[in-house]
This record gives sequence, structure tokens and C-alpha cells, in this order.
Amino acid sequence: MQAPHLPGAEVLRIPASGHEAIHSTVQSPATTLLRSEFQLNAQVSSLVEDAKGNQSERRSFNPWGLQCHQAHLTRLCTEYPENKRHRFLLLENVVSQYKHPCILDLKMGTRQHGDDVSEEKKARHMRKCAQSTSACLGVRICGMQVYQVDKKHFLCKDKYYGRKLSVEGFRQALHQFLHDGTRLRTELLEPIQHQLRALLSVIRSQSSYRFYSSSLLIIYDGQELPERTPGGLHSQEAPQTTHGISAGGLTKVDIRMIDFAHTTYKGSWNEHTTYDGPDPGYIFGLENLIQILQDIQEGE
Repeated sequence: MQAPHLPGAEVLRIPASGHEAIHSTVQSPATTLLRSEFQLNAQVSSLVEDAKGNQSERRSFNPWGLQCHQAHLTRLCTEYPENKRHRFLLLENVVSQYKHPCILDLKMGTRQHGDDVSEEKKARHMRKCAQSTSACLGVRICGMQVYQVDKKHFLCKDKYYGRKLSVEGFRQALHQFLHDGTRLRTELLEPIQHQLRALLSVIRSQSSYRFYSSSLLIIYDGQELPERTPGGLHSQEAPQTTHGISAGGLTKVDIRMIDFAHTTYKGSWNEHTTYDGPDPGYIFGLENLIQILQDIQEGE
């Protein structure tokens, strides 16, 4: 589904899960995808095992992301025969510019089911929300990877971890996302809050939009920034521009709205119900997220 265009906001781009989907006119999509999967497996085997065959703490990739990617490739190769041409969406890999991308995937809002789902699926999603921080905070963790500079590997958490978190557990997980194993990356707190407040302002100004089951990505580089920018300012002092890129050209943080399959608004092709005003569940989640980050910044 094409991302809706919000007045006063940039066009929302949908990121790929660490890999760009490329359509080849020379080879069939199935052949190209299978070759990509074989190359990925070859690369992973060298990353996972060390000289002693130890696999537990030697990973430099996200195992959950790899599992989802391989399952997706298998499904595509099964559903799309080689003797036909097919159209695919070209997705942007928004973490390609980062050396050690730290990513937090947040499911936003107090409601996760779309207007078009079955009663069974609706009940299932409502149960997940009621049993997680979606109900009390309007946001829950769907996935996380954060680079640990002391151990030189990623700490990874999946959606099942996020569903079990209490409010305090969510706060601690957010703190952990901003901790590199040696220190809290306090210089990232203000840029993240700045972008979230800007997004909150845009969401509040919209009428009829409901971003059911959509997510928010918060991204930063686990690679430490230089002490000073080319302009001579300390990295945390450099003025921010679009997508958290400082005037010195150093990327600080990036925040993206993704997953719009169940998004609806007045006049959309899949509109089943017309809503008035802005999305209250999404706003509730953003407000709580900003407040928790503020508490972390103030040391509470």
C-alpha cells in the first residue's frame, strides 16, 4: 500500500529490512532472489562461527531479521514462477548509511487491527494490546538491535520480548536501546525528542487518519561520532537539519513511520469507516514515548 501523504509532512518512505528489493530485467525475480539467499547464507556462516564453533555471542547481524528475510524469499520464489514477469515495490534501505545501525521498532497506538479484518483476528489483536504496553502506553517494542561497543556485537530483541514488558520494563528497554555497553548515548536524546515532537505536531493536525498496526523506526549509528564536526563544533552542538543530519554532514538519528497496510483516511481506497479528528491512540503513544525519553534525559 502506498504511504499516505500527510499535509505539512514529508512523503513517508517505507524501509526494507536490511536489504533492498531489486528487480532485474535480465534474470527472473525467482532466480535473482534465490541467488541472493545463497550468498546471504554463505556470508552468515562466516559471521556466526568463530574458530571454536562458538555461535552465541559472535553474531554481527540480527538473527530475527535474517529469519524473516529468508522466509520472505522462500515465499516469493514459490509464488512467482520464473517464466513470467512480475512487478515489485522497490524499497529503500534506510540503514545503508550506517556502519553499526541501531534500530528500535515500535508498534504505535492502542489499537492494532484494521477495519477490514475478521472478528477472530480482531479479537487476537485486541488481546495482544490488552496484555502489553500498547494498552497503557500506546506503544510497544516489536524489535530492537543495539550495538555493544565493548563486546563488538549487536544485542537483539524480538517482538515476543516486547509483548512481555511491563511499563517499567519498557522504560528499561528504551534506556538499553540508547546504551552502547559502556555509556548512555545522551547526545542522542535531544535529536530524537525533537523529531518526535515534530511528528506529534503533524499527527495532531490531521483529520480522519488512523495508522492502525503501523510502526515507528528510531535509528542511529552505533559507531561513535568524531569529537568535532568539520565546522569545529562538538558533535552534540552541531545544528540539526532534515532527518537528524547535522550541518556538518554527520547523521545523528532518523525516525520513520512504516507499515501502512491497515492505515485508513477519508477517501482512501480501503475506507470502511470514516473517522473524525486525529488518531488518538497514535498521539497517546507519541506523548508517552516523549515523556519517557525526557525522564531518561533528566535522570529519573
